[in-house]
This record gives sequence, C-alpha cells and structure tokens, in this order.
Amino acid sequence: ISCWNPLQSLLSSMKQACEILTRDPEGGAARIPFKTFSFLYSYLASVDGEISETEIDAFLEEIKEKAEKHHGMVLIRHF
Repeated sequence: ISCWNPLQSLLSSMKQACEILTRDPEGGAARIPFKTFSFLYSYLASVDGEISETEIDAFLEEIKEKAEKHHGMVLIRHF
C-alpha cells in the first residue's frame, strides 16, 4: 500500500519546473529566480489544496533565505 504525499508530489513538480525553466546548461544547477519559483509553488500548492497557507508561507520564506545567498536564484538542492 502506498501513501500519497502531497508535498513530495509538489516538490517533484517543482523540480521538473526548474529543469524546464532554467537557463542553465543541460545537467547544470537548474536555477530559476525566486519570484518565478514562488509564483509556481504558491499556485500549485493552492490548486492541490492539501497544504495550508501557513505551510506555504513558511516553506517559501525558507527557500527565499537560501536563494538570497545565490543572487536570488533557487536551486533544486534548496528543497
């Protein structure tokens, strides 16, 4: 029996989005601007409906702190 985890599913989607939207070369860090990451994550999390607004905000704040150390760019390893 498998247990579906909405957060893991969302993070998998975000990883794919980073790989699609990055301007890094193939196999690179797959960085995207925090603003883009935040928009996509917020949208997908709200559509999912399983993740609270508080959890969304806390996660994005954590990612923002990491991104600020990388010139505002989110790396897949940040999440």
